Amino acid sequence: MTNDRLDFAAPLLLPVVAAALVDIDGRVLLQQRPEGRSLAGLWEFPGGKVEPGETPEAALIRELEEELAIAVPQACLAPAAFASAPLGERHLLLLLYVTRKWSGVPRALEATALRWVRPADMHALPMPPADRPLIGLLDALI
Repeated sequence: MTNDRLDFAAPLLLPVVAAALVDIDGRVLLQQRPEGRSLAGLWEFPGGKVEPGETPEAALIRELEEELAIAVPQACLAPAAFASAPLGERHLLLLLYVTRKWSGVPRALEATALRWVRPADMHALPMPPADRPLIGLLDALI
């Protein structure tokens, strides 16, 4: 028996985690990507790449500490949605978590600026293509 299946090179999957930090007024924290990085100036959910050997939750906890100087208990991260988008030679898989509990005051350690925004108002902001489909889902969840 022969295998008639065509073998296509699958794109390298890039797992990325992000958080929708929701305040008491139902606003979500966005950060602005700094100059010198890809997608500079766009507003995004804080987070970053999952390193080899890390769980998505451990990666997100690490990224939030590195980017915002906040601590989020793993039990307070609720999986909410995902997005999938081509990214050059790779393919981005963005896992979005929602949290309403953290310790510390978010500070822009790696971003140009931070902004608290209602989900419905995110449509007017320039955001990365992978983040855009998540806006409506967040609006329905919050």
